[in-house]
This record gives sequence, structure tokens and C-alpha cells, in this order.
Amino acid sequence: LPTLMEAFKIMVASDKLQSLTSEAEKEKLTVRIFSTRPVEAIKTLACDTDSHTSVALARIVLAEKFGVEPRFIDLLRDEKTPADAMLLIGDKVVCEEPVGFDCQIDLGAAWREMTGLPFVFAVWTARKGMDLGTLPQRLEQAKRQGLEHVEELITRYGVPRGWPAGLALQYLKVYLQFDIGEPHLRAIRRFHELAAKHGLIAQPLRQVEIYGS
Repeated sequence: LPTLMEAFKIMVASDKLQSLTSEAEKEKLTVRIFSTRPVEAIKTLACDTDSHTSVALARIVLAEKFGVEPRFIDLLRDEKTPADAMLLIGDKVVCEEPVGFDCQIDLGAAWREMTGLPFVFAVWTARKGMDLGTLPQRLEQAKRQGLEHVEELITRYGVPRGWPAGLALQYLKVYLQFDIGEPHLRAIRRFHELAAKHGLIAQPLRQVEIYGS
């Protein structure tokens, strides 16, 4: 489902512009930990590295919400002992859901429970003060056109990948949001604060603003 994931509103930091691509209001569905044991007992987590943001979120949620700091390993790495849990991202969660994992954690939902905020999974970025030309208008138009043709996009891209059409429609129209507001800015700030706390970034990002506000 790539087309709808490319249309967004734009945000500005004091030195960067950011625009929303993917945000989970409650659940994310496609960013999930599968565990063979209770989350508090997880010692090793095998991570799908397709999204560094999701790996960082897993580390933050496990430490802050559950009080555990497992060893993180690459999902594709050949380990003699299987990991207790795995972090899967994207189509693999829906189309290749693993069996035998009784405990599951939706990281978007866990973040919401922990902070009371949505989670912003991806953004466009650019330096503040750059001349963006017609880019904001073109992104807005792409978003409108994508959402107007969402069922066609699901048929063309989602179903062939293994997505049930009804779930894909719910994912794009309920789970995801493509506009941004003050709660999302607070969520971004909180994420960067926690990422800095856990040594994942050097320091929190500077103040962010919605472009054009």
C-alpha cells in the first residue's frame, strides 16, 4: 500500500521541516512484538530492522512501560538459541503472522496507553527557511487523490500482497491518520525526550511547528 503512505501535511522544527506520513491514533497494527513468554520475562528480542523508529520505540516501551531491557538482535541473524520474542513491521505482521507466540504487543497501542498520545511513525524533513515551492500543495493533492481512490489502491497493491481487503481498508481509513495537530507535536517531543533518556539520540529534537500555521 505504498501510494497512500506518501501524502502528508508538513511540520517545521527550528532547524528542520517535518511532514507526517504515518501516525497511529490508537493502534498501529503493523508494528508488533510477538513473544513466546510474558513480556516481563523477555530476555532477547529479534528485530525487523526495516524501521529504526520502531526498534527505538520497542526499546522505550519495554523499558518504560514493562521495566525490561532485553538484548536486541537482528531478526535475520543466525542465532544458536532462538530469541524469546520478535519485532515485526509492515506487511509481515498481517501477511506472514508467526504462529506459536501467545503474547503480542501492539507498539502503537502501548505508546498510547503509556503517554496518552498518538505515535508519529514517519515524517518528511527539510531545513527551516527552505523554499518549498509547490511541494506542500502537491503533497496535499496526492493525499486527497490517494484517499479518494483507496479501494482501488487496495485492490491493486494490498490484496496481491496478502492483505484481506476489509482489513486493508480499516488500516488505511481508521488506524492511520494523514493530518497533524498539536497532539502529534507533543508526541514527537515526548518520543525524542525518551529516546535521549535511553541513549538512542544525543539530545531531544528542537521545537517543532506545523508548517503554515
